[in-house]
Order: sequence, then structure tokens, then C-alpha cells
Amino acid sequence: QVQLEESGGGLVQPGGSLRLSCAASASLFNMYAMGWYRQAPGKQRDLVASITKGGMTSYADSVKGRFTISRDNAKSTVYLQMNSLAPEDTAVYYCKASRQVAMGQLVYWGQGTQVTVSS
Repeated sequence: QVQLEESGGGLVQPGGSLRLSCAASASLFNMYAMGWYRQAPGKQRDLVASITKGGMTSYADSVKGRFTISRDNAKSTVYLQMNSLAPEDTAVYYCKASRQVAMGQLVYWGQGTQVTVSS
């Protein structure tokens, strides 16, 4: 069982920055692919950014050039640096950990952290 705890959300003005953190309880954190998702009211949960256990990253088109995902395996933590924030980035941001095992895929979610971009 892996527990994920997000932090760093809050209220920020358009054009501002936030850094989200997701601390994992996993002893094998370096074996997990990590991702950040977001869900705005009335919308589905969408992938924002992901990072493989090897450090390869990918981003949704809407955040490319503005958001950066990174991981610190020594701290069992994944980060999402968000710059040039816009009102449409307002959502609950969730952290996801996943790992392929013999029986299938293990997937764990955090409880989410609210990001509100507003003047």
C-alpha cells in the first residue's frame, strides 16, 4: 500500500507560480511512474504531466512550456512546478503512482490539492 500526500496548492493571481509536492510512503518509490492529474468542477480528471521511473517526462499540450514535473527519489517526492498560471488552470490537482507487477498494475492516488488562479 502506498500513501500519497499532496501539498502546495492555494490561491494565486494570473501569471503567478506554484510548486506542488507529492510525498509518497513507498519504500520502492523509484520503481513507480508518477503523474499529476487535475479535475475542474464538472469535468473529467485529465493528465497534466508524468514522469517515468527512469525520469522521462511528458506533458499535456495545454501546459507545455509552463509546467515542469520532477522527482527526487531520495525524498520519495514528485514535484510540479507551475509557472504563468492562468484561470483555466484552476482545478483540484491529484498525484498518481503506478507500477507494473506480475498480477497487473498497482495504482495509487492522493487526496488532491486545490489550485485556484484568480485576481
